[in-house]
Amino acid sequence: MPRRRRLVAAAAAAGLLAAGCGQPAPRAFVATNVFVIVMENKSPAEALAGAFTAALAARYGVAENYHAITHPSVPNYLALTSGNTWGVTDDSYHSLPKKDIGTQLTDAGVSWRAYMQGFQPGGCLTSPLPYDPGHNPFAFYGGGCPTNVVPMTLLNADLGGRSMPTFAWLGPDMCNDEHSCPVSTGDSWLRQTVSDVMGSPAWTSHAVLFVTWDEDDGSTDNQVLTLVITDGVGHRVSHVAYDHYSLLATVEHLLGVGRLGRAATAAPMLDLLPT
Repeated sequence: MPRRRRLVAAAAAAGLLAAGCGQPAPRAFVATNVFVIVMENKSPAEALAGAFTAALAARYGVAENYHAITHPSVPNYLALTSGNTWGVTDDSYHSLPKKDIGTQLTDAGVSWRAYMQGFQPGGCLTSPLPYDPGHNPFAFYGGGCPTNVVPMTLLNADLGGRSMPTFAWLGPDMCNDEHSCPVSTGDSWLRQTVSDVMGSPAWTSHAVLFVTWDEDDGSTDNQVLTLVITDGVGHRVSHVAYDHYSLLATVEHLLGVGRLGRAATAAPMLDLLPT
C-alpha cells in the first residue's frame, strides 16, 4: 500500500479508537508530515521585529490569543511534549517518566525525529554550547535521549530523501532560537530552515509547520507568537484562547493518537487548519 494511503488508513483507525475512548472522531484533514519549531523568550511584538517572521505571520495562520504556560523555559517544553509540567519550576535537568509525545508516537508506530542543532550523538546532556539540553525536552523522559534525537545536520538529507519522519521537532541552538542572540539572528535561521522544509519533497498539501515561542520576555501575561503554516489556507487569525497544551493536542489530533496530560482537555487549533 502506498505510504500516503497507509497514513490515511492508520490515522483513521486511530481516530476511531480515540472516539471510542471519548476522544474526537476521525479528522477530515490528515497530515502527512508535521513539523514543530520552538523559539525562545520573546513577546509577539519582539518576535515580529524579524522580517521573515513577520512575512510568515502576514501570509499564514496566527494564533493571536496564544499563551505559554509558565516561566521559565523547561516546564513550557515539558507542557509542549507531554501535557504536563511535572511540578518543574526551574531550568534544571529532571529525569521524568516516559510519557511524552515521542514515546507515544513510537508505541503507535508513527515515525519521528527531533533534530537538535549542536547535538552530538552520545552527548544528550553533555554536547557543548550553544546546544542546551534544557531546550531538548526529549532528554528528560526516561533520563536520556532516545535514538530518535539526532543532529540537525541530518535534516536536509532526510528532507530530500524518502526517510523524512511523519513528525519532526526542529530545535535550534541557544543562539538561533533567539535566547542568547538578537531576533535578527533567529529570524535568519528561520528563513533558511523554513525555506528548506517548504522547498522539500516532504512539503505537500497535507504538511503542517508550527512555529511558537516557549515563553515571552518574562511578563505575567506570557503571550507568545504562534504560527500555523500549511498550504491551502492562506492568512487567517484566530482569537480563540490557546496555549502549549492546545498545540500538543493539535499535533496529536493530526497524527491520530490519544491525548497526553492536559492536552486531553485542551481544544486543538482546528480553526487554523484546512477543513
